[in-house]
Amino acid sequence: MSTSKPCAVVTGASSGIGAETARQLAWQGYQVYLGARRLERLQALAAEIQGVALPLDVTDTESVRQFVEQLPEAVDVLVNNAGGALGLEAIADMEESHWQRMWDSNVLGLARMSKALYPRLLKAASGTGHLINIGSIAAHETYAGGGGYTACKHAVKAITETLRVEWLGQPIRISEIDPGLVETEFSLVRFAGDAERAANVYAGMEPLVAADIAEAIVWVVSRPAHVNIDEIIIKPRDQARAGLVHRR
Repeated sequence: MSTSKPCAVVTGASSGIGAETARQLAWQGYQVYLGARRLERLQALAAEIQGVALPLDVTDTESVRQFVEQLPEAVDVLVNNAGGALGLEAIADMEESHWQRMWDSNVLGLARMSKALYPRLLKAASGTGHLINIGSIAAHETYAGGGGYTACKHAVKAITETLRVEWLGQPIRISEIDPGLVETEFSLVRFAGDAERAANVYAGMEPLVAADIAEAIVWVVSRPAHVNIDEIIIKPRDQARAGLVHRR
């Protein structure tokens, strides 16, 4: 699709933070390319915001290659949002497949997309591409049962900081957004569709919603080209730490 609009790419855009980020970037005048595995959901959102829905599995190098081939030569914004948590087992009871899947999506998937989009970010029409990695407060602390997920998000933080060093001097800004509790499908996926268990994560407190994070992303990309917002940690008022939440 040929367009004079700036181009934004959002991974994991079929729901939650990714979907809301795509909406808000479209409202800001971006032509948004949405990537995720659930193509039917993507297509509905693309129709709503006049975006482009493309199948994408960030855990599959060939899928990433095919996705990127369908993008414009210049990309202004890449939001690496795909990922998530699986399970809440102690390390002594580790479900190895959970760790492997989390690492492949949260860490390797993010690295695959960053590598593949690097040449297109360099060609951003505005002269400054912008890479935004969606991390978590799990990048800053640990909690019982969260070993696999916190390890992944610590790795995301390490990759983000490494890219700032390796891409220093290039016209690309690099930011990380680290949310606390956000009520999306995150916990439903983590607990394999157990709706009651997922709902209990947010019971008695007021969590963030996807729009809160999307608004922060829009603010970050709207700063002047010489300004880089390295990192934002966003938590609901009712949350002090990952495992310390005020419940009414």
